[in-house]
Amino acid sequence: MNTPRSLVVRVLTALALIALPALTAAGPAQAATHGKPAQVGAPYSLLQMNLCLSGGARCYPGTEYPKILDEAVERIQENDVNAVTFNEACSGDVEKIAERTGYHMRFATVLYPTDPYRCKTPGGRGVFGNAVLTKDAIMSSQDGAYSRWNGSEQRRWLCATTARGVDVCTTHLSTDGEADPASANNLQCGELRAVLESRANPTIFGGDMNRQASCAPEGFWTLTDDDAVQLPGIQHIYGDIGDPTLEIERATYTDHDVMIARTVIPKP
Repeated sequence: MNTPRSLVVRVLTALALIALPALTAAGPAQAATHGKPAQVGAPYSLLQMNLCLSGGARCYPGTEYPKILDEAVERIQENDVNAVTFNEACSGDVEKIAERTGYHMRFATVLYPTDPYRCKTPGGRGVFGNAVLTKDAIMSSQDGAYSRWNGSEQRRWLCATTARGVDVCTTHLSTDGEADPASANNLQCGELRAVLESRANPTIFGGDMNRQASCAPEGFWTLTDDDAVQLPGIQHIYGDIGDPTLEIERATYTDHDVMIARTVIPKP
């Protein structure tokens, strides 16, 4: 039986109208940065500090312990940041700061060279290392030692994954700097770059790098404390999403100034 051409046209038109909503609902693929979700307008901020808390470093008398703890708490609360990265910290002191601010924490112990270094003057403050604090609950964390370092202090990186779907990372690199291509600092820089590149979530990093040049992977922005009064240029903050701004605050009780980065991170 022959079907009238007008009927065929009506059927095809109806089928096209049925399929159209499904096609338009899918829309174009969501834009991404560094292979991760595009920003949707959620603000995110990070504060970076080197606390000089071991009790054995030349800078320690200037901390006027425990005034440095009060200063760290005040800076966190005044800036209302989402995350904090600490270097040259002590586990017990970080626990006190986390309790006073209500933040969640992860700590990575640094060895000297094979045993934890117990913070002193006074003692009873736990062991030496690096820390991450976040407002959001921490779902998991990873840390690892670099393959080489100079001197007796082991160097490690630390990353924490938050319930918000943001990874917060920190490190404190060796002090032999970047002048020698074969330095431990340069080797660690490359290994850190690979760690940050491998993160599956939007990532923000803060650390004392003991170098001027960035260790950020391709696709990450870099902020440095070039405008700091104390030891300028060697603390860095990196991230892979957003258009960041930077604030530098003079620190009173440690030998590095305070960095605060504000950017926009995707909502989970």
